[in-house]
This record gives sequence, C-alpha cells and structure tokens, in this order.
Amino acid sequence: MKIAVRIGFILIGLVVGWFGIIELMILLSDLGVNVPAWLTIPYVASLIGGLIFFILSLFLTDMVVKFIRFVEERLVRLPVGDILFGSIGLIIGLLIAFLISVSLEVTNIFLLSKIVPIFVTALFGYFGFAVGYRKRNEWIKLFVKSEREKQPAEPVRRSNDKILDTSVIIDGRIADIAKTGFIEGTLIVPQFVIGELQYIADSSDTLKRNRGRRGLDILKELQDNDRIEVEIYDGDFEDVAEVDIKLIKLAEVKNGIVVTNDYNLNKVCEVRNVPVLNINDLANSVKQIVIPGEEMVVTVIKEGKEQNQGVAYLEDGTMVVVEGGRKLISKTLPVVVTSVLQTSAGRMIFARPE
Repeated sequence: MKIAVRIGFILIGLVVGWFGIIELMILLSDLGVNVPAWLTIPYVASLIGGLIFFILSLFLTDMVVKFIRFVEERLVRLPVGDILFGSIGLIIGLLIAFLISVSLEVTNIFLLSKIVPIFVTALFGYFGFAVGYRKRNEWIKLFVKSEREKQPAEPVRRSNDKILDTSVIIDGRIADIAKTGFIEGTLIVPQFVIGELQYIADSSDTLKRNRGRRGLDILKELQDNDRIEVEIYDGDFEDVAEVDIKLIKLAEVKNGIVVTNDYNLNKVCEVRNVPVLNINDLANSVKQIVIPGEEMVVTVIKEGKEQNQGVAYLEDGTMVVVEGGRKLISKTLPVVVTSVLQTSAGRMIFARPE
C-alpha cells in the first residue's frame, strides 16, 4: 500500500506542477518578478511538482496509510444501510459542489477558479456524507411511510427480536430465562452496550469492575447457548450520546422489543410507544401467590422498621412482615397472612403469628 500511496503523491505532484507552478510563474511575472523561462515549460514544471511531492511522500506516507486503514476498519464495521445512505448523501454533496465550481470557473480568477473549488468539493462532500449517514433513520421512515401510504393500512407487525440493555446483561437472570426456552426470536446486543460493559469492567472501583466483568461473562454464556441466537449489532447512533436513547432508536428501526430491568428506561419506552419487557415484572409475576387468611411457615431473621415488627423472607425473596415478631427473631413459626402489598420494588406480605 505504501508504494501505491507514493505513486499517488507523485501523480498529484505532476498535475500540480503542470497547472499550478506555471500559473504561479505567470502570476509572479505579471508582478514584475524575473522568472527563468525554463520554469514556464510545462514538462519541467510538472517534473518539479512531481519531485516536490515525492519528497513529501517520504514523510507523509505512513500517516496516510494509517488513515486509510482507520477509514477502512470503520467502513467495514458499518452496516450496509448506513454506507448506502452516506454514499447517497456524498453524491448529492459532490453534485452541489460541482455546480458551484462551474459558476466559479467563469470568473477566470486563479484563486476562485482553481483553488476554491477544491475546498468546496471537500466541504460539500463531507456535509453530504454526514447528513446522509446521520439522518438515515429519518430517510428510512420517510420511504417506509410513502410506501405505506400507497398500500392499505395494516397493523404494525413486531418482530420477535429482543434488544438487551446493559442492566439486564449485568443482572444475569436473562441467561437463566434463555436456558428454559421461554425466549423467542433473536437477542440483539448493540456494540455500544458492549462498549459500556467494557468501560464498567475497566473501572477503578472494585464493585463496578466486578459488575462489568459479570456482564461480559453473561454475554459469553448467552452466545454459547444453542437454544437462542445472539446477534451483535455494529451500528451506532452518533448523533445521540445516551445509551438508553440509542436502544430506543434501535428498537424503532428494528421493530424490536427492549429488554431491561431499568425502571427509568422502562418508563421512557412506554412514553415513546416502544415495546419493553422488564425482567423485574417477570420475576414478580412468577412469585408465590398468597391471599389473606392463608397460613405459612416462616423464620424471622431481623427486626422490622416499625415497633415490635419482625422480618422474614420466602424462598423467592418476598419480604414477610410479621406483627409482634421482634421477640421471635431466629425462630421458625406458623403465621397467618393479613394483607398483601404490591410495590414497584416487589410484593410485600404482612402476617401475624397464629
């Protein structure tokens, strides 16, 4: 690749020498500067330009090669749709730049007709690609909406794809649920979620580091599970900084379902009309059902917040508040359920000793 880059530098130098140096010599001559006649010969000027750019290539080739490889890696990781809309925007930007350049060439002023068009082409090419790439989701929605307007209205069909957020991977229960076969469709793990897991795993805080590493272990466990398909989504939404909003946008693009145990993300999904599955809701729904008057046996393990209360727990983690249980700590006894309270944190049972 280095040889190709150096040849490219030489060719650019030949062209610049053929046009640029001669124009520069003519400009200097008009200003009264004594210019040797041999510098105005096209072939000599072209060779001088080629020699100058060859010398420059000795210092700049490595930098250019690194830049090319960096761009290549980024493009390979982008989804085909992102590249397509970016390329369309690039073509439109270059077309606008061409029209502007044509109007500038009419001026016959060297700076406006030769130099400015180069910067205009680079500027509008960049803006075209950036707009096409960053607005790809809006373009997709526009085309889909136009297509739907031509066809009779049909109910929106949701895919079975489940988009996992960082919290539900670190939580780990999703791996256990996947083993049972209750989850249908593909589990999609965005690259920006994996990046967040890696950031947490590299934290200087021991607790955060352990949580991040646990999340990466859970992800590997999901990939090794033959019952489900795990897809790594390499795309990103660079115009959005927050991971939660990126997940919602991805769910809108994929027509998928967000899986989380984050209360705030759950509420934002509901506001945006994006389907969401909350692992905590699932855990609460499969807990043991009890009704007032039912008897059970519990072990009081600690004091409650209120006076004379004791606290016990069922096998599924449900808290049982025992009235008058403060004096019964460390004792196993039968109790009668008096009431059940459902909160956002889970189910709480109130009971009294028999």
